[in-house]
Amino acid sequence: MAAKKQLIVGLGNIGQEYADTRHNIGFMIADELARKAGATFSTLRYAYYTEYRQRGHSVYVIKPTTYMNLSGKAVNYWMHELKIPLQDVLVIVDEIALPFGKIRLRAKGSSAGHNGLKSIEALCGGQGYPRLRFGVGSDFPKGRQADYVLSGFDNDELAELPALIHRSVEVVTSFINIGVELTMTQFNG
Repeated sequence: MAAKKQLIVGLGNIGQEYADTRHNIGFMIADELARKAGATFSTLRYAYYTEYRQRGHSVYVIKPTTYMNLSGKAVNYWMHELKIPLQDVLVIVDEIALPFGKIRLRAKGSSAGHNGLKSIEALCGGQGYPRLRFGVGSDFPKGRQADYVLSGFDNDELAELPALIHRSVEVVTSFINIGVELTMTQFNG
């Protein structure tokens, strides 16, 4: 596969009160991805930003600073700034429709009601971008979804989190190296 440019987007909310919440799993995975690559984030326009090279590919990683519901603003800006097409943007997002710890890569799809994905869809040209959905479960009373995703992981989940973040980084690394289709075949078990 020819060397290419890829934009990896970890979704979350800025601010200490959101730091370790379910909604910020995208930030956590992006942090670990950068740490493993020896890259550090800088605060730039609409995002915390870093870049590194991997097997000849240029990898750009952002954590939008626009808050979750306006993520599309940051993604749109960086897609255009870096001249990266939508299909080479991988968005890492929390997913209540998946049980905790289930990780699923998709080449495209709907926002499934996720406000961060809705914003990206609206501002970046549709649903044709890969996304890594990280299952955070749905153990909340009806109507309490926002409270749930903005709360921290429980102790059992926290014990499993490092291994799950590591696995997610493996999926992202594979996406960078061999693309979405082969990575889906390898990891979506």
